[in-house]
Amino acid sequence: MKPLVSIVTPSYNQACYLEATLRSVLNQDYPNLEYIVIDGGSSDGSLEIIERYGEGLAYWVSEPDRGQADAINKGLRRAGGEIVAWINSDDFYMAGAVSSAVEALARHPEAGMVYADGLMIDEGGGLLDRHRYRTYSALDLLCFEVLLQPTVFMRREALEEAGYLDDRYQLVLDHDLWIRIAARRPMVHVPSFWAVERTHPVAKTVAQAAGFVREAELLLQHARQDPLLAALFREHEILIRASLHAFASRRYIDAGQHREAFRHWWTALRMDPTVARRYWYKGVQAFFSGLGLGWAFMVYRAGRRRLQHRGRRVIVGEQGGVLL
Repeated sequence: MKPLVSIVTPSYNQACYLEATLRSVLNQDYPNLEYIVIDGGSSDGSLEIIERYGEGLAYWVSEPDRGQADAINKGLRRAGGEIVAWINSDDFYMAGAVSSAVEALARHPEAGMVYADGLMIDEGGGLLDRHRYRTYSALDLLCFEVLLQPTVFMRREALEEAGYLDDRYQLVLDHDLWIRIAARRPMVHVPSFWAVERTHPVAKTVAQAAGFVREAELLLQHARQDPLLAALFREHEILIRASLHAFASRRYIDAGQHREAFRHWWTALRMDPTVARRYWYKGVQAFFSGLGLGWAFMVYRAGRRRLQHRGRRVIVGEQGGVLL
């Protein structure tokens, strides 16, 4: 019998996107799927949507919680699957994602988690970017190679070894968990598109961009004290800290704090030029935006996206997300 896969969706006042998320999970072609929705007490019509799909859910609840980590942990602890994952209420799965994840874990019994590539879309489903990865190590993650969260599927035993999500984080909670899993077991990348991230004005990656930097600094403090990571941190401390500054530069650009972004990029350049060179375009963007010329980069990026993606869209079809 195929292993049970448990998927959790934390939900709070995102009724305009929630139905697409629910359909993308319930329409997967995988036969042994348990779906749990943990709503934080929404008041925007989300409950009516959840109730409409209630027959397909193993469990759902709507009640106040202590934040996203608390909601996800609540669902993961209730879940019975050998394989577990979560997907936020503004993202969705591509068709066949769950089956592909189960197959990948079966091929790699040593892996604690598998992950794939992802797509980024705008509010209306227009394709913005393709996020392609490689197989990362714990060091790569400490250097803030960031995964598209909904592409990740974990073995339950690996999650339990790592200790679930740390509710001290609200923004880098997933990245912190991946690091703790990677410190214990290998990760495996699958070169396929499994999930879609939707970017919109109230998405955390946009609305709270600067907060990611504070939490990233805290994450490294904790990693330095972790017995499984301390030696790795000491050996590569300059690389890791330069990578933190490069990560901060990217987040401050998202927050519109361009002078601060350039300052962090310049610090990364002085600490480890190889790190800064990988993100040279972010240094250029921050510099010119700080001079009031950021509009030129935005025009360039919009034009590049039009040429690359030619108006393509991603929708939720009969078995999950489909690229049109």
